[in-house]
Amino acid sequence: MDNLEVWMRGPIKGIPDLLQPVAHALLQVEEDSAKYTTQLSSEQLWARPCGNASIGFHLLHIRGVIDRMFTYAAGKSLSAEQFDYLQKEGIVDMELSVATLVGNLQLQIGRALAILSVTDPSTLTEERFLGRKQIPTTLIGLLFHAAEHAQRHVGQLLVTARCLK
Repeated sequence: MDNLEVWMRGPIKGIPDLLQPVAHALLQVEEDSAKYTTQLSSEQLWARPCGNASIGFHLLHIRGVIDRMFTYAAGKSLSAEQFDYLQKEGIVDMELSVATLVGNLQLQIGRALAILSVTDPSTLTEERFLGRKQIPTTLIGLLFHAAEHAQRHVGQLLVTARCLK
C-alpha cells in the first residue's frame, strides 16, 4: 500500500468526507517533499539550475502558503510574523538545512490536518476573503487552493531536484 499515492490508500481518519481531497493532497506533499530532498546538500538546497527557484524556496513557500490560506480560511488577516515570513521566503539562508525545512513543513501540514478535522462541512461554501485586497472566495476555495498550490510547488521542486542529480 505504501507505493500507492496517498489518495489511493483510502480515507484519512478524522477528516470530513468533503475535505478528504485536501488532506490527501497535503499528505502527498509531505511524503514527496521528504522523499525527494533527503539526499540534498546545502548547496543543492539553494541552487537555482537554469534560473529556476531553489528547492529551499519551494519548501519555505509551500509551508507559507498553507499557513496563509488556512489563516484566511479562519476569517483572519495575516499577522506581522506571517508578512515577515513571506518576505523571507526568497532569501537564501545557508543555516537552514533540508531536515529543518522539511520538518517545519511537516509541522505545518499537521496543523492544517488538525484544522480540517474540526471543520464543519456545512460551512465550506461560506464567504471568505483573500489578502489585503479582500478578494472574495469561499472556505473550500481557500482550503483547496492551499493543497493544489502546495502540489504545484512540489512538482517544481521535483524538477529542480532531478536537474541537480
